[in-house]
Amino acid sequence: MNTFPVLLGALCVYAIAYRYYSAFIAAKAMALDDRRTTPAHVYPDGHNYVASPKWVLFGHHFAAIAGAGPLIGPTLAAQFGFAPGFLWILVGAVLCGCVQDFTVLVASVRHKGRSVADVARTEISPFAGLVAMIAVLFILLVSLAGLGIVVVNALSNSPWGVFTIGMTIPIAVIMGWWMFKSHAGQVNVVGPSIFGVVLLLASVVAGHWVAQTSWAGALTFTPHEITILMGIYGLVASVLPVWLVLEPRDYLSTYVKLGTIAVLVVGVFVVHPNIQFPNFTQYVHGGGPIIKGSLFPFLFITIACGAISGFHSLVSSGTTPKMLDKETDARFIGYGAMICESLVGVLALIAACSLSQGDYFAINTTPAVFSHLGLSTVNLDMFSREVGEKLAGRTGGAVSLAIGMAQIFRGLPGMATLMGYWYHYAIMFEALFILTTVDTGTRVARYVLQELMGKVHKPFGNSSWLPGNLITSFIVVMGWGYLIYTGNITTIWPLFGTGNQLLATIALAVTTTFLINMGKQKYAWITAVPMCFVGVTTLSAGVLSIKNIFWPLTSKPGQVFTGYMDTVLMCIFIAGVILVLFDAVRRWIAVMNGAPAPQEAFGPPVTAAGEVKMGCC
Repeated sequence: MNTFPVLLGALCVYAIAYRYYSAFIAAKAMALDDRRTTPAHVYPDGHNYVASPKWVLFGHHFAAIAGAGPLIGPTLAAQFGFAPGFLWILVGAVLCGCVQDFTVLVASVRHKGRSVADVARTEISPFAGLVAMIAVLFILLVSLAGLGIVVVNALSNSPWGVFTIGMTIPIAVIMGWWMFKSHAGQVNVVGPSIFGVVLLLASVVAGHWVAQTSWAGALTFTPHEITILMGIYGLVASVLPVWLVLEPRDYLSTYVKLGTIAVLVVGVFVVHPNIQFPNFTQYVHGGGPIIKGSLFPFLFITIACGAISGFHSLVSSGTTPKMLDKETDARFIGYGAMICESLVGVLALIAACSLSQGDYFAINTTPAVFSHLGLSTVNLDMFSREVGEKLAGRTGGAVSLAIGMAQIFRGLPGMATLMGYWYHYAIMFEALFILTTVDTGTRVARYVLQELMGKVHKPFGNSSWLPGNLITSFIVVMGWGYLIYTGNITTIWPLFGTGNQLLATIALAVTTTFLINMGKQKYAWITAVPMCFVGVTTLSAGVLSIKNIFWPLTSKPGQVFTGYMDTVLMCIFIAGVILVLFDAVRRWIAVMNGAPAPQEAFGPPVTAAGEVKMGCC
């Protein structure tokens, strides 16, 4: 199958969806109005609430949401064939994922930039808010572990990758000072952007030299050491002011991400890589070596972020609403950034499926498993020589995706001898994607935990209280760090995927309630239909995961605790979602039967004179 018409068709669908469907939601359902003052201007604190230019905030938001999901999910789901993943990424994004991100962002902006769990407390009930907050916290910790383990697998024993990723931190700090503090009252973008991109590209090239030196061993770390280093980074990035590391690093990585995506699009159009996979493989009914389940429902939890991701609702109600300059920017940032992420998912699927099936499965399974698949490698030995690393058995999806991307890049004019550089660039590209989600996710989890602990000890509810920031950040990092340290991709990814999509179900239930409370019942289908589909598929996957993946671990030596822990976590996820859904439906019925909506349900109203009454929110 030729990839040219496939990619061209996807781009057309994205353009039409953004031009018409997102405009319809913005005008009719959300009623965006720039006369409302956003939380960034109402509560500016220079730490979390910082009004930011639209493009800078787009960069932060896209970098924060675009983690491992759109890269690894489609790569692993290639086990089922090309067609199922492609259709779910495309349709799921424009009708589900983009809608969730956009509507949650608006709802949070109208509620002081608070978390989706806190919005649930106001929109549905205090009980729903408490349950959602607990479920969100557990799901978020598992999500961060699912994202982080991919970085661990990609950077372990790779001094080139560690050097390049490590350099992004001091570069981001310099950019942060230059952008936000060098000109009082003004944000400087152009100079820091050029500086950051040039130094980042130089770091990729310098990484090759570093890997050849005698002190490369100092940058060679085991998976456990990478986990510890990542935890330290997550803790520091969560506590420092958002403008110093988080926002400039996300903004910098967006140049790399969008630039790489653009080159991949050009590469697909120029190189025309053929899809080596059938539309449907023999594993659609189960029995696959990577995903332990059938196409339905496991496709819909394996491909999460590329189509819809509950994690996005935490960013849309976490850091981003606290930095939104104007309410109408929410359409471009919320709906538009998710379209970009979906395109990443399509490109990742194309890159993975452009490999031969033998090479793909040899990388993504252990040698013992691969020996029973009846497949032979085609180019794997050549790829290993060219990149300077052993590729067989590098499970998790990151390595196979990097090889697929490098193979496309190498097909461009003049690039035939640069396979090694392109491979390590792709690894850096993937790690940047994921780490920007880990640092933002840790900060968002800190917000959620502070809101929860603030109900017990009020100072924790103040997001600017340093002791509370340190304590809650440490708890969050220890939570996801422990899961990575003791788990693997086989146990963590199903838990991450299911929990992530159950969180999306909660988020869509909250925004459906938001619309109904706002008197927009006739538009509630926009969020209610995706909620029903995602809820049914994911609850099914959760039950099957307990039955077929987690509970059997309780009878295996060395995995008993993991089996019980994963089973308990999944039960918490499922119970939390069901409780929130029941309470949400109760609220819908009450409001549609004439009960008054909560006083603070949908943010400050705009008066006829164009003024905003801030007292109600």
